Order: sequence, then structure tokens, then C-alpha cells
Amino acid sequence: MDVGAKTGGSHVAVSSMGWKDFMLNPQLYRAIADCGFEHPSKVQHAVIPAAIVNTDILCQAKSGMGKTAVFVISVIHQNPEPKELETVVLAHTRELAMQISKEFKRFTKYLPEIKVATIYGGVPIEEQINTLKNERPHIVCATPGRMKDLLEHQKIDLSHVRFFIVDECDRLLEEVRMREQMLYVFTHTPKKKQVMMFSATLSPEIREIAVKHMQNPAVIIVDEDDEPSVKPDVVPGASGGLLQYYFPIQEKDKNRKLVDLLDGLEFNQCIIFVSSILRAQSLDKLLCSINFPSICIHSRMETSERISRFTEFKEGKKRVLVSTDLMGRGIDVEFVNVVINYDMAPDAKQYHHRVYRAGRFGTKGLAISFICTKEDKEILEEVQKRFSVGELPDIAEIDPNWYRCA
Repeated sequence: MDVGAKTGGSHVAVSSMGWKDFMLNPQLYRAIADCGFEHPSKVQHAVIPAAIVNTDILCQAKSGMGKTAVFVISVIHQNPEPKELETVVLAHTRELAMQISKEFKRFTKYLPEIKVATIYGGVPIEEQINTLKNERPHIVCATPGRMKDLLEHQKIDLSHVRFFIVDECDRLLEEVRMREQMLYVFTHTPKKKQVMMFSATLSPEIREIAVKHMQNPAVIIVDEDDEPSVKPDVVPGASGGLLQYYFPIQEKDKNRKLVDLLDGLEFNQCIIFVSSILRAQSLDKLLCSINFPSICIHSRMETSERISRFTEFKEGKKRVLVSTDLMGRGIDVEFVNVVINYDMAPDAKQYHHRVYRAGRFGTKGLAISFICTKEDKEILEEVQKRFSVGELPDIAEIDPNWYRCA
């Protein structure tokens, strides 16, 4: 069953229902209000009604539309009093698994009997075995490799699982190793369960693989035509938007221009993307040496250090994050309103994931990409087929109200 989120053609228009129209549990309404969610987003309109009646879901929707809240709310509504480990959520990074756990904890604020655990590699497996044994969680958010390890050691029981969820499913299904791990976990859950998979991008090949693991799924697509890109010469409306610019530059001038931007822009928090771990480390060191509140995250860090730094940034203790594409997908930090591609993304798809770390959930944001090489220019041309990206004007000409979060 295919359900669209765009009016016209074979798609179905989304109605203007509010949260009350979903007829959720009262405890959920209270948590939703506390989170400040006044109205459901387009993807929430389209997916939640199907999800809360136990329909298998394959959902593609752009970043920043609240996909995580869709499956969190749907699971809690259907299972407010779990008895066993009944929900498994798989994510491709530790940070994303942690973020999803926090969302479950936010929405179970008034259901304190529901216990949530986060399971990931890079830390001693004995610690997580003790967590499972002592806390007996009802919901586990995990990376697939560590879940597979626990199953092989017979330290986790998935025989009561009712909900199997994969976030950023294209990442898990595209990479052979992660797909094998995910399928290993999947086969250790009951045949009868609700399967939900979500992603910002889905190729036809990945979509075909995903639906093979579902029963009569609702395939819900929020079309790319609805991307909230804003032409640089247009002031975004009250609903917010993402301003996108490029800046032609030579490699030797990048640092000076970056410092000018950080000095001149009024940002809450900023993510700077670079192409390698070494460049991330060097740039972070440079920014710290000139007193910018910078922090660096990359995949070679010890897990405890990586998680500590991510938490520090997410809590607003640092305002600038320098990272590789490790932080380019699925990561939500509420107050990020500026993204700078110090090194251009490797392709248009990854550009999309990077820049939508800003301007999420309908807020305003600004994305600036340095264009240095011939390859950068080619990628920019591909990006401009999908987004309105103009050349960066003088910083003084950019009204902070265009991109500053409320």
C-alpha cells in the first residue's frame, strides 16, 4: 500500500488534523505538550494514523520533520504498559541510538514504569549485560553490531518483541556488514511483529529490500518537491526556512574566511563539516587556539569520549562542532542554526543530510558551502538541481532574522 504526502496525481492530500485527532493516550498528550509540539508535522500527519493501528511502515521524508517522534509516539501509544523487552530500535551510530533513547524518555515522562536502554559497541559488553539483567528494559535502542554480539552470547531475549524499528534504514541496508547484522537481529525476533523503517532518502533498490521484511506495509513518501529550500533573495516566512549559499574560495583562504563567518554571523550553535578526521582535529585545534568555543567529534575517538563530547555539544556547553560526516545524518541538536561545509559534501545526497542539521522542525537556518575544486563545482551543480543555492553576499547583508532561531 503506497500512501503519499503530496497533493495531486496518485498522492493523498494531508488533512489539517491536530494532536487530539490522533486519539492518543492522555499521558502522551501531556508529554507532547511539555515538548512544545503544538501541531503535528506533515510526516506525522501522514504516518501516525497508520502506525498506531499496527501497520508496517516504510517512510521516506526529509530531515527535520520529526520522523523519530512518529515511531516513538506510535510505540508508546500501542504499548503503554509493557511487561518484557518488546521494542527494538536499530540505528547506524551510537549517537543516533542515544538520541532516540532520549526521545523515548521524553515521551514516557508520565509513564515512568517504561524503561529504556541504549546498547552500542566500543564499551565493555559486560556493562551492558548488567544493564539488561538489572534494569530489564522494555525498549532497547541499539547499534546492530552490539545487538548481534549480545544475541550470540545469549545475553538478550528478543522473543517478546512486538515492534522492530530501523532509523536511517538506508545506511543499514546499503552497507553489507550492517545489513547482515540487522538481519541477524531481525531473525531472532518473532515473525509476528510491527516493522517500521524510516529514512530521508531511499533508492528503489533499498526500498525493495526493505519491503521484503514487512507484511503489507504502508509506503509513505514525503516528496522531495516539498523541500523547504528558500531562495537567498527571499526572506523566509514566519514558518522558517533554510537559507543556502556557496562561496568560491581557494584552499589557502578557507581558514580566514571561516573565522570571518564565525565572527560575523549570529549563530546559536554551528556545525562545520570537513572531509577527514585529520582535518577535523586540525581545524578544531585552530579554532580553540583563537578562543572559539569549539569541540571535535570523529569515529576514531574512544566511545566514552565521543559520547561525552556529543552530550556536551547537545547541551549547549560548546557552540561550535567540527566533524566528519559521522554527524551528518540523523543527529538533531535543537539550537544548531548554522552549518558550514568547510569541505564540500561528497555528493548531493550527503549535502542534503549535512545542511539539514540546521533549520530543523520548521525553524530557521543557514548553510554555507566553500567551493574550492572542480569536483566541488560539479557537486554544487547537482545540488542546485534540487535546492536554491546562491552565491554568498557580504555577511552584513544577511539579516540575522532570516536564520536566527527564536
